Amino acid sequence: LDVPAGSKLGILGETGSGKSTLVSLIARFYDPTRGRVLIDGKDVREWPLETVRNQVSIVAQETFLFSDTIAGNISFGLTQTKENCKELDNTIRTMATIAAADDFIMNMPEGYETVVGERGVGLSGGQKQRLSLARALANNPAILIMDDTTSAVDMETEEHIQQELKKLDGTRTIITIAHRISSVKDADMIVVLDHGKIVERGTHAQLVAAHGRYWEIYRKQLGFKTGRSAGFETRGE
Repeated sequence: LDVPAGSKLGILGETGSGKSTLVSLIARFYDPTRGRVLIDGKDVREWPLETVRNQVSIVAQETFLFSDTIAGNISFGLTQTKENCKELDNTIRTMATIAAADDFIMNMPEGYETVVGERGVGLSGGQKQRLSLARALANNPAILIMDDTTSAVDMETEEHIQQELKKLDGTRTIITIAHRISSVKDADMIVVLDHGKIVERGTHAQLVAAHGRYWEIYRKQLGFKTGRSAGFETRGE
């Protein structure tokens, strides 16, 4: 599996198909027993672990927020100085807008200074996911992995996020892992996983036309009946 730098890859599969394993391999939570994972053409095992983690940001379905302000959560990991204070504020607001979070943040009691987390204002699952996405974007990773990131948001919000992410085309590699086809249909390449193997690959149009596994999932999610019952490499340069 070759993922060109700046492209968008969609990964679709049922629970247990190997999606989470693929994420763990790219971020080097553990190493493959067979095959290799390459970033910039270099085996990830040859990169310092800190470098890999700085290059890869994962936005998981289950998110964690610190007991801090919303701004503090989005900018976590970034250094704020007297000189870059205004620039950092602009980054926080821009990334929150991309993540469809700015509107609900501005409706909070103190806007971006509202404290959330264990001792703060409670947020819905979808709101937490959007803040987590904004935080990942603010760190400007070379590879952004969205692991069912929009599972708790409505279709309209998801569409907004997808349209905003299009504005980042070519600036970073985006890997979207999902159960919903709506989350991956705009990707440059989509792969369908089943029991740890790629069983189909192509664009949305190509996979629908092929009338295979992807097509069956697509029709099922649209509410229609179909009438039908290895090693890999990932490169982001």
